[in-house]
Amino acid sequence: MNKLLIVGTVAFDAIETPFGKTDKILGGAATYIGLSASHFNVKSGIVSVVGEDFPQEYLDLLTAKNIDISGIEIVKGGKTFFWSGKYHNDLNSRDTLATELNVLADFNPVVPQDFKNADVVMLGNLHPLVQSSVLNQMTTTPKLVVLDTMNFWMDCALPELLDIIKRIDVITINDEEARQLSGEYSLVKAAAKIHTMGPKYVVIKKGEHGALLFHNEKVFFAPALPLEEVFDPTGAGDTFAGGFSGYIAQSENISFDNMKNGIIHGSNLASFCVEKFGTERMETLQKEEVQERLKQFKALTQFDIELS
Repeated sequence: MNKLLIVGTVAFDAIETPFGKTDKILGGAATYIGLSASHFNVKSGIVSVVGEDFPQEYLDLLTAKNIDISGIEIVKGGKTFFWSGKYHNDLNSRDTLATELNVLADFNPVVPQDFKNADVVMLGNLHPLVQSSVLNQMTTTPKLVVLDTMNFWMDCALPELLDIIKRIDVITINDEEARQLSGEYSLVKAAAKIHTMGPKYVVIKKGEHGALLFHNEKVFFAPALPLEEVFDPTGAGDTFAGGFSGYIAQSENISFDNMKNGIIHGSNLASFCVEKFGTERMETLQKEEVQERLKQFKALTQFDIELS
């Protein structure tokens, strides 16, 4: 079974949307990536850090999904990373109300021995130096390294971010971040510019408007499934990344054509994530539901056209 190493936050979130609000609930990039990747036949493990206040039931949930948690450090007396945000009516914009780094401030990732030869490495949104440290610990060169980042690191750690970008194969960012990183407004030009920084593949996420995959001159577009109700967009991008990297790890095929399938699988799983608050929907998601919605994606995107 192929191995997928996931690096990112395991955290608490408090979320407010037009549909309601939560107290502290399970969150974090690595959590969403792991829950999403658990739908594929891969051996996945998380490298992260939590405080002593992190409930055992959350760790048990990850273990129940066959996610290896030996790389999650528990800091005695420490407090877990906490993020709080409020979404506006369109759900495409949000205000961060609180960010408490807590144990994440001094996080030095340690990759478990069993995952130092992982086939695919999914570097979730973290400080670029932490992401680099993980790659430095690998004993074999991964077949594929996927990186997710955000504008925060472009603002405060750009040199370190550009260093790690040189070492990866796939970058996944949203349209706003692609424009900031590249200095180009056109996403086609932005992707071309980001290619020159190192990544062979550039994935630009456009939320409810789908995702774009760029590789040299090739472009693929996957729509987002039109949903009757979007309840909470938190973690949708990470769920997408988990579906993408989980599928690629399972299939052992890193061609452009297979990446198209990865984009569809990622979009499919992300469409479930937004249906409830936090990780709630992903915790109970069944294989049959995933397969049924994949058929909807196929119907949405497949057509015959006669060319004269």
